[in-house]
Amino acid sequence: MTGTSDRATALDLPMVDPLPERTQKFFDLCSEKLGLVPNVLRAYAFDIDKLNAFSAMYNDLMLADSGLTKLDREMIAVAVSSINRCWYCQVAHGAAVRELSGDPVLGEALVMNWRVALLSPRQRAMLEFAEKLTTASSKVEEQDRAALRDAGFGERDIWDIASVTGFFNMTNRIASATGMEPNPEYHGAHR
Repeated sequence: MTGTSDRATALDLPMVDPLPERTQKFFDLCSEKLGLVPNVLRAYAFDIDKLNAFSAMYNDLMLADSGLTKLDREMIAVAVSSINRCWYCQVAHGAAVRELSGDPVLGEALVMNWRVALLSPRQRAMLEFAEKLTTASSKVEEQDRAALRDAGFGERDIWDIASVTGFFNMTNRIASATGMEPNPEYHGAHR
């Protein structure tokens, strides 16, 4: 499906038409600020309640106040998405890492193999935890949380790392299952 359709996913689930006024304003704001409406939002727009629930959770985890920076959260999104081989999220959140860090190499390294990236000990601990939570969640133990504390993370930060990791494990699976296509604009952004 890559590059062959204007549809956000491989499923025949068209957006509500017309969009409710509030949703249309949200999409207009995305177009104004981002230069596009992310396909993930277009994909959920077949059911406005689902779109609102997804957007509320995303905004809370990725944009609300946290001891994690926005870059930290995007780095988790990319590392998890890379492990899960989620095409949409690797492309979209790889662009966000490039933008927030000003470092195109970091964005590419995280997409390919986060372990080759030049990371601080704090970032490395965060991504090691996210990786273990993604690949072997039942094996997370107190020593894993202790490693985060030793790297400078507080209890709330550990909750936030786990929440962002869990959210992207869910969304990766939905994006992969539905053949969600990244917006073409993401590919060349912030390089």
